[in-house]
Amino acid sequence: MTPFNLFSGLRPLLRSRAVIVGLVILAIVLLAAILAPLLAPHAPNKLSIVNKLQPPSAAHLFGTDEFGRDILSRAMYAGRISLLVSLGVVALSTVLGVILGVAAGFFPRLDTPISRLLDAMMSFPDILLAIALVAALGPSLITVIIALGITYAPRLARIVRGSTLVLREMPYIEAALTLGLPLWRVLTRHVLLNLASPILVQATFVFASAMLAEASLSFLGVGVSADMPTWGTMLASGREYINNAPWLMVFPGLAIVFSVLSLQLLGDGLRDLADPRLSKER
Repeated sequence: MTPFNLFSGLRPLLRSRAVIVGLVILAIVLLAAILAPLLAPHAPNKLSIVNKLQPPSAAHLFGTDEFGRDILSRAMYAGRISLLVSLGVVALSTVLGVILGVAAGFFPRLDTPISRLLDAMMSFPDILLAIALVAALGPSLITVIIALGITYAPRLARIVRGSTLVLREMPYIEAALTLGLPLWRVLTRHVLLNLASPILVQATFVFASAMLAEASLSFLGVGVSADMPTWGTMLASGREYINNAPWLMVFPGLAIVFSVLSLQLLGDGLRDLADPRLSKER
């Protein structure tokens, strides 16, 4: 696909004000996280007991925490971990979901056992299943990614399975198999390429859900280590001071809200682009 054709295909997406707002917010969050070493006014772990629990001011725009650390700097650095965890969850859940979904949709003998497995996993609330997996594997950054990746894989697998069932009956798939093309080539060239759109749309929603789930796990004390700054751990440490220093929870909470909102707006736009009928029905 040429750059011109790619731009033409994305032009309807850029006409949506909601999508533009989502892209702008997401770009600000990403730039703040990536450029944190350059933009942060203070070191994220610099202690200053004399300045503890200071309200927002010119010296500390978001205030300070119970150890005198700058909230703005910590929020920017925390965004790097939160976004990294969410990106890892999206990558793992996409790989697992595509493998299970394509296997269930393309091979009838595997459909029943895989579908029953997905039903069993989806019968548990997401956060409960994630807590159980983290408890079994032990709390750490890697185990949180693995636990949430396994938790959200059934969502993608269901969508991939449904799309694969439709693609399997298409004439060009039958023609490719009749001509004796290798199965791996049929799956990669004719099936997976046509699944890119629904996978991309669902991945944006998984990204948002993973960000909320990571914050929830960290808030409950079963996520990443409390020494590692994430938006969830900042919320957890600030709940003890919510009456006297509400800014400890307000600003990390707003970071989560705006990040999730931007991903939801972007996901809605991608879904409308993939299936214009949905935008017309609303």
